[in-house]
Amino acid sequence: MNLNHNKPWLKNYPEGVSSNINFDEYSSLVDMFEKTCDRFSSNKAFTNFGVSLTFKEIYEKSSNLASFLQNELNLIKGSRVAIMMPNILQYPISTFGILKAGLIVENINPLYTSRELETQLINSKSETIIILESFAHLIEKIKHKTSVKNIIITSAGELLGVKGLLINFVLRKIKKMVPDYKIDKFYTFSKIIVNNHKYEIQRISSELDDVAFLQYTGGTSGTIKAAMLTHKNILSNVLQVKEWLGPHLKYGEDVAICALPLYHIFALTCNSLTFFNFGANNILITNPRDIKSFVKELKKHKFTFISGVNTLFNKLLIDSNFKNCDFSKLRISLAGGMQVQKKVAEEWQSVTGNVLSVGYGLSETSPAASIDPIGGVDRFSDSLGLPLPSTEISIQDDEGKHLNFNEPGEICIRGPQVMKGYWNNAEETSNVMTSEGWFKTGDVGVMNEEGYTKIVDRKKDMIIVSGFNVYPNEIEEIAMMNEKIFEAGCIGVKNGDGNENIKLFISKVPGKNLNVEEVIDHCKKYLTGYKIPKFVEFIDEIPKSNVGKILRRVLRKRNNG
Repeated sequence: MNLNHNKPWLKNYPEGVSSNINFDEYSSLVDMFEKTCDRFSSNKAFTNFGVSLTFKEIYEKSSNLASFLQNELNLIKGSRVAIMMPNILQYPISTFGILKAGLIVENINPLYTSRELETQLINSKSETIIILESFAHLIEKIKHKTSVKNIIITSAGELLGVKGLLINFVLRKIKKMVPDYKIDKFYTFSKIIVNNHKYEIQRISSELDDVAFLQYTGGTSGTIKAAMLTHKNILSNVLQVKEWLGPHLKYGEDVAICALPLYHIFALTCNSLTFFNFGANNILITNPRDIKSFVKELKKHKFTFISGVNTLFNKLLIDSNFKNCDFSKLRISLAGGMQVQKKVAEEWQSVTGNVLSVGYGLSETSPAASIDPIGGVDRFSDSLGLPLPSTEISIQDDEGKHLNFNEPGEICIRGPQVMKGYWNNAEETSNVMTSEGWFKTGDVGVMNEEGYTKIVDRKKDMIIVSGFNVYPNEIEEIAMMNEKIFEAGCIGVKNGDGNENIKLFISKVPGKNLNVEEVIDHCKKYLTGYKIPKFVEFIDEIPKSNVGKILRRVLRKRNNG
């Protein structure tokens, strides 16, 4: 049976949810942004550290940024502008300002080391970056190796008034979280976004097929690559998620907790765009790893929506104060990024009274491809939900044949949210896109007769640490930069809470002394925190195929005994 023609999921669609979306409402993301700001003008749009900006204020400040990018920096349509900061008010202003100027947003993980930052900027060839001052020393180190000409620097407290002054003082002087940097020429974010009316914004017509975001991910080889997400891709996903969640939300009244980082496609599309379009107040959590402060912030709001990954939900549940939050208005709890443990989901429902729904997708699918029906179930489901409107999911074998119900194969996705391709990487694009428009996810799954899909394995060796993708090749390459390491092999190992940790197998150069601490310290120099191996094991020889490929399945078998 050809599942995509049969579309068994449609019979289980929630009442009132259409099977398709249309684009009659908006012509581009910029059009959506402007109409949303006009509709909800006086409503709070984003809140951070207790300071809120209205939709009108977001519109004005982003417009001023757009004018600066066009008229002062002379950036032309299609130029890339990188953003490197945590969840602060400057992030959505930057995102919308870049798009309004007819430019492409390049999101950068704010936890990156200088090496990782350098690699991405060389790939994107971005000439402009908007960066938090805490990371300015990183761009200083590698700027000369990249195409970056324009640097805009902001501070965590820059838009927070008197409270912001205190925050900046603490970060700079007490916590020492702003390393010294020396950059000859840079611009200050707050000065750019003031309402000076010096220039008119040039109306740049953004077409649906124009690239809006470069969303970096990793390849099967471990090399970075950027999904080119067009205005149509992202707008499609916004409309799809709106159609799916809409019956459970109230325009202009919702309060959405945004704890996942905005550089991540999940938070970008879901919070920064979809819930923005609903007229919701997005509560930006700058440091969700500080659970105590996070819970304290949650207690201030009668939030209606929260998104996260399994790890985040689990950490909240462990905090004794979390149960004292007000869940009376909570209507949707949405998990993605990694598999959700049944134990965590059940406890979440017990504490909050709200069923934890699961969504599935990838950067290449903008990201949502499927979501659990909201409100139609009274308990957690361990499936990936149903394909969203205008989306098809097919389980295929290696030859592209559509498999029958409950037959395991590669999960393939087709729909308007599927990326245009990878930035300057036709080979990787051809590896994952079929001539019929299917995107091959690399995940192995099954679909049942009701149209629900479930992951059973991964074709890729990718490791998921707290919802973030980690590619073994990168870890191995970094490890082997140590002169005492002869060969390295990397795998993911499950821990007690269902999350994965990184384990590194090491074979030493003969005659060299090396211990675990040395290996970890070496990795810390070049890798961001979640990529650092949790476990290190020394072995005589790394198992390889006859063509020299590391046999990670053998390492997994060794680890499992």
